[in-house]
Amino acid sequence: MAALRAAKQALRKEIKRRVAALSDEEKLRQSSVLSKQLFRHPKYVSCKRIAVFLSMHDEVRTEEIIRDVFKCGKSCFIPRYESSSNHMDMLQLRSLDLILMPGLGFDSLGKRLGRGKGFYDTYLERCMKHAKGKPYTIALAFKEQLLPEIPVDDNDVLIDEVLYEKDE
Repeated sequence: MAALRAAKQALRKEIKRRVAALSDEEKLRQSSVLSKQLFRHPKYVSCKRIAVFLSMHDEVRTEEIIRDVFKCGKSCFIPRYESSSNHMDMLQLRSLDLILMPGLGFDSLGKRLGRGKGFYDTYLERCMKHAKGKPYTIALAFKEQLLPEIPVDDNDVLIDEVLYEKDE
């Protein structure tokens, strides 16, 4: 367990270094490409309710997505964190069709490296206990956040899909 924790910490540090090396212009450019990919995605087009993270400086920007959600008349949910624990809720939660996932790193098998607090994993575990089950999850990633493999344990919930700018 300690080895896994150390491996995750090392990966977090490396990915933060990679993303910090990106210019603001490059982050905005990739974010715009991803927004357009998402707007064409069948799960996004068909969803009525979507959970969107409010992006931090080192994450894919979500402002354009949030504007589109409202323009299309979809219900928008945002995470609310309890800082004293790893508890997170989605404001206005009823049932969600789609959750856009933040994270520091991702691999092609749906493994995700978060910030180490377990907010999203704990939340998705709670969703799985409900009759509707886990909503479809899409991670938004800069190319620099993709890794060959992310180490995980039994508490890490896999995501369904990672959207990133593919080299043409």
